[in-house]
Amino acid sequence: MKYSKIAMALCLLLTLMIGVTKAQEAVKISVKAVVRGANGEPVKGAVVSNETSKINITTDDRGMFSVEIPSESVLVITAPGYKPSLVVASAELEKIDLAKDIRSIPVAFKSVDETDLPSGVSNVNVSQLFEKNFFTYGLDGMEALAPGFNGNNLWGMNSSLVLIDGVPRDITSVTPNEIDQITFLKSASAVALYGSRGAKGVIMITTKRGTESDQKITVRSNAAVNAPKRFPQYLGSSEYMTLYNEARVNDGLGALYSSETIYNHSGVNPYRYPSVDYYSSDYIKNSFGRYDAVTEIYGGNERARYYTNLGFNSNGSLLNFGEATDNNTTKRFNVRGNVDMKLTKILKARVDASAVFSNGGGVNTDYWANAASLRPNRFTPLIPISLLEENDQAGWAVVNAAKIIDGKYVLGGTSLDQTNPFAAIYAGGDNNFVQREFQFTTGVDADLNGVLKGLSFNTSMGVDYWNRYNQGYRNGYATYQPSWTNYSGTDLLSGLQMFGQDTKSGNEVIADSWYRQTISLSSQLNYNTVVNNRHSISAILMGAAYRQSMSETYQPTTNSNLGLQLGYNFSRKYYAELTGAFVRSPKLAPGNRTAFSPAASIGWRISEESFLKDVSFLDNLKLTASAGILNTDLDINDYFLYESIYTGTGGNWYGWNDGAGTQSTDSRRGSNPDLKMARREELSFGIEGAMFKNQLNFGANFFRNNLTGNIVQSNVLFPSYFTQGFPNSSFIPYVNYNNDQRTGADFHLNFHKQVGAVDWTVGTAATYYTTKATKRAENFEDAYQNRQGKPLDAIWGLQSDGFYMDASEVAAADGISNAKPAFGQVKPGDIRYIDQNDDNVINDRDQIYLGRGGWFGAPLTLGLNLSATWKNLTLFALTTGRVGGSAVKSDNYFWVNGEDKYSAVVRNRWTEATKNTATFPRLTTLGGDNNFRTSDFWMYSTDRFDLSKVQLSYKISNKVLKSKFIKEIGVYAAGFNLLTVAKEKEILEMNLGGSPQTRMYNFGVKALF
Repeated sequence: MKYSKIAMALCLLLTLMIGVTKAQEAVKISVKAVVRGANGEPVKGAVVSNETSKINITTDDRGMFSVEIPSESVLVITAPGYKPSLVVASAELEKIDLAKDIRSIPVAFKSVDETDLPSGVSNVNVSQLFEKNFFTYGLDGMEALAPGFNGNNLWGMNSSLVLIDGVPRDITSVTPNEIDQITFLKSASAVALYGSRGAKGVIMITTKRGTESDQKITVRSNAAVNAPKRFPQYLGSSEYMTLYNEARVNDGLGALYSSETIYNHSGVNPYRYPSVDYYSSDYIKNSFGRYDAVTEIYGGNERARYYTNLGFNSNGSLLNFGEATDNNTTKRFNVRGNVDMKLTKILKARVDASAVFSNGGGVNTDYWANAASLRPNRFTPLIPISLLEENDQAGWAVVNAAKIIDGKYVLGGTSLDQTNPFAAIYAGGDNNFVQREFQFTTGVDADLNGVLKGLSFNTSMGVDYWNRYNQGYRNGYATYQPSWTNYSGTDLLSGLQMFGQDTKSGNEVIADSWYRQTISLSSQLNYNTVVNNRHSISAILMGAAYRQSMSETYQPTTNSNLGLQLGYNFSRKYYAELTGAFVRSPKLAPGNRTAFSPAASIGWRISEESFLKDVSFLDNLKLTASAGILNTDLDINDYFLYESIYTGTGGNWYGWNDGAGTQSTDSRRGSNPDLKMARREELSFGIEGAMFKNQLNFGANFFRNNLTGNIVQSNVLFPSYFTQGFPNSSFIPYVNYNNDQRTGADFHLNFHKQVGAVDWTVGTAATYYTTKATKRAENFEDAYQNRQGKPLDAIWGLQSDGFYMDASEVAAADGISNAKPAFGQVKPGDIRYIDQNDDNVINDRDQIYLGRGGWFGAPLTLGLNLSATWKNLTLFALTTGRVGGSAVKSDNYFWVNGEDKYSAVVRNRWTEATKNTATFPRLTTLGGDNNFRTSDFWMYSTDRFDLSKVQLSYKISNKVLKSKFIKEIGVYAAGFNLLTVAKEKEILEMNLGGSPQTRMYNFGVKALF
C-alpha cells in the first residue's frame, strides 16, 4: 500500500510536469486565415485585433492575415458594413465568415434590429440608395423597392399616414437629400399604436442625423433638361371645319363653312385665317431646365451631434412667350438643422428645425386648359400692325393707343374671345405664389435605469406652420378683332374693333391666402431587458395627440390615443408581441368617442431549429403572423354626423288655412347617437429568409382585411316615409353598414453576388391585391347591378355592340322587337348597346360591371432594380410595372361633341365609307348623349411597364485626388422616365388639360470635404 501511494504520487507529478511542458510549448501558435464577407468573397482591409497581445493588423487584397498569438486567445475582426466578430485563435483556423451588419430600423415608437422586424414591415435605406440613385421626390420609385407600396398607398388602402420624424407632414416638405430611411408599416399590428389616423398604413420617414466624427461637408449640384414625351394631337382649322360641316350634315343641318373658307384656313394668311397650334414652337419650348445645389454639414462628439442641410432648386417651364418667358419658374430654398445633445448621463435632448421657402412665377391664366378647349380657327393671337393701311387714320389712331407686343403686334381677339390665354400672358400681368413651411420638433429622452433597469422615458412635440398666398399684378388689356380687305391679292387690315381696355394700376394684389397649423405630441415609457442572454422582454406605454387646423375650416382635425405594447423574443428564435390602443375621435357622440384596438403578432425563426441547422444553403428562415382589429374614423368625413339637422325652407309656400305664405322648418337628416367608428379587421402571414451565404434574400406577406361598419346615409335601409319631396325633407340618419374587403400579397427578392471584378445586385418587389364590396345598402331591380360582391374600384357602364350600320337597324331599334335607346334619337354611326335585362329599352338598368379602375393603385404593381459596380463605376437601373387596371376615355379629347375642339381620334369616325373599319362614332354638333357615356367602347387598359431610371456614377477617391481638403468626388449622369411599353402608350404618356409629361436627363457632381 505504501509503494502504491508513492507510485500514484509519482504519476501525478509526472502528469503535471507533462502538462506544464505542453502548456509552455503552446504559449503561442501561428494563425493564418481568410476573412470572408456575407457574399463569400474575401474582405480586404478587415481589422484583426487582440488587446492583450496588442495586435492590430489588416487583411491583404486576398482577405488573408497571419499572426502569432497565444492559443485560445480571442481575436476581434471588424470591417465596414459588418458587425464585429469574435473568434477563438487556434492552429486549425483557416477561414472567418463575417455576418452582415444589423441595421436599426425605426418602427412604431421604437427601433428594432433589422433581423427582428415585425410582421408586415418594409424598409428602404434611402441615404445608401441615394449614392447610386439620385431622385427628386421622396417616394419616387419606392414601389420597386418596398413590397406592399404601390406608388399610392399600402396594401390597396385608400390613404396612408405620412410621418416625418414622427410628425404628420407632407412628403413634399422633405427632399430625398434629407432622408435617412423610409419604413412602410402595413399590417394591423405594425400600425396599431398610431390609433385611428394610422389605421390604413403608415409611411415613416426619418431624416439624417449627426454622427460622432470629425466635421464632414458634402456638396452636391445637379443640372437637368426636361423634354416633353408627348403632346395631344388636335386638328388644324381646315380639317376641323371640314369635319364640323360633316357633323352638321349628320345632324340634318346645313354646312357652316364654305370650301373657300376651308381652303383659306389651310395657310393662305395665318393672321386673317388662323389655324392656331397651341403646342407649336411659337409658344412652347422643346425643353426646360432644372437646377439644384445642396450642402450637408454633419459631425459631432459624445456630447453633441449635428446635421445641417441647405438646399436650393429651380424648375422652369415650357411656355416661351410674354410674361411666361421670364416669369414662370418655381424656386425652392430649404434649411434643416437636426441636433442631438447629451445633457447628463441620464438625459438627452434633440431639437430639429426646418424651413422651406418656395416661390413660383406664373401667369393669370391656365394655358394648358385653354389649349385643350379653344378651337384653332377662333382668333389669331397676334395681329401685325404692318398690315394696316397707311392711310387708315382711324386704324392708326387705335394702334397708337394700343399696347404693342414686340414692337409689331396688337393682341387678337373676337367678341367671344375678348379674354384669351395669349392676351393674358402677354398683357395680363403676373401671378406668383409664395409658400412658407416651418417645422419644429423637439424631444427629451431620459434613462431611468436608476428606477428600474431597462426603463426609459421619451417625449416629443412637433409644431408645423404652412402658409401660401398669391401675389402679382392683374392688368386689364384690350384685344382687337381685325377687318380685312384685299388689294391686288394682298390682304391688308381695314380696321380694328377693340374689346376691353389696357389698364395697369401698379398695385400689387395679394390674394388666395391659405394656412395650416399642426401640433403633435407623444410621450412614452419604454422597458427593455434581456434575461440570461436569451429572453428579451420589451414594453411600451405611450400616449399621442394630434391637432390640425386650417383656414376656412371651423372644426380642426383632432385625434388622440393611448397604447400599450408588450414584446418578447427567445434567442431571436421565437417572437410574440401584443398591442392594445385606446382610440378617441371627437367626430362621434359622447359614449362612442373611444374604442379599443387590439393587435398581436408572432414570429418563428425556423432556421434555428435543429431539423434545419444542417441545411447548408439556408442562412435564415422566419415565419410571422399577425392579427388586429383597428377602430378608425378616417372615412368619417365630417363632424356631428350623428346629430339631426333641421333647416328653414328659405322661402314661403302656400298655407291651406289662411291662404298666407308660411315658412316651414324641415328635417335634412335624422340622428343616430349610436354611430361608431369603422373597424379594420385583419389577418396576415409572412415569410422571410436568406440563402447561399446571404446572397439571396426574400420575403412575402399575405393579407386579408375587412373594413366593417363604414358609415352611409341610405334610403334603402329605411321606410319610404322617412323622406318626402314636398317640402323636401329627410329623417334618414347615418348608420354603420357598408363592409369592404381587401385580399392580397406582397413579395420581394434580392440577389447580391460578386462575379469577377463586378459586384451585382438585383432586386424585385411586387404587390397584388383585390377588393370587394362585401356588404352594401342597395336595391337594384336587376341583380347583376348589385355593387355587393364587386370590386371597390369597379367601373360600371353599358356593353357596346358595334354601331348602328344603317337606317334599317335604327328603325328596328324603335320597334318592340329590338331595344330602344333611352338617351335620345340615334342614327347610323351611333353606338349600339346590349339590352342586359331584355326589357327592350337601353337605359341605366343595362349598366354592368366592366372592370377595375385601379383607383387605389394598379391591382398588380411590380418593380425591378439592378446595380452593377466595377471598381469605382456603378450602373443603376429601375423599372416599374402596373397591370390589371382600366380607365375610360371620358375627356373632351375623346368625347367630341357640340362645340368641342376636334382631336386626331375623330379621323377614324364612322361614315358610310368607313362603316366597317371605324373606331369612333359619327360626328355630331349636338349633345351625343347616346354615344358619350361610360361604356366598354371607351375603356382602355392602363397596363404599362416603364424604364423609370438609369444612372451611371463614377467615384474618385482621395487616393487619386491626393488632396488635403477634398476626400472624394463623384460624378453621375441619369435619365428619368425614359421608356414606356404599353398597348395604350399614346394615351398613358399624354396629359390632357395640363402640362406635358417629360423625360429628364440629369448630370450631377458630388464632393466630400
